[in-house]
This record gives sequence, C-alpha cells and structure tokens, in this order.
Amino acid sequence: MSDNKLILILKICISIGISLILLGIYCHNFSETIATMGVNGIIISAMCVAFGMALSLPTKMYLTFILVKREVEKTT
Repeated sequence: MSDNKLILILKICISIGISLILLGIYCHNFSETIATMGVNGIIISAMCVAFGMALSLPTKMYLTFILVKREVEKTT
C-alpha cells in the first residue's frame, strides 16, 4: 500500500473518531432520549467517546510519524 493511500485511510479514521467524540458529547449533554435511558444512556454516550478516542489518538501519532519520515526523506 502506498503512503498516499495509508495517509488517506488515517485521515478518514481521524475524522470518524472526532465525529464519534462529538456525537458522544452531544448525546450526553443535549439528547433527551439518552437522558431518559438512565445508566444505559450514559454508557452509550461514553462508548461513543471511547471509540472516538481509540480511533483518533493513535492514528494522529502514526500520521505524524509518517509525515516526519516523508520530510526527512525529502531533505536527504
């Protein structure tokens, strides 16, 4: 797989992760349905945030490493 395809996949993962984080925050703070569900609603919103963090944080680090490696290769 080429670096361009890998970078595109990582950017998509970051976008999905951030979207899940925002969805979890919205559900927790503003959704009446989640509020009426009680503990199950809290678990649902927390899982959205957790999966969003799991998708976005490691991919940011890996994407940074790829971009730094690419810059080093260009300068040498």
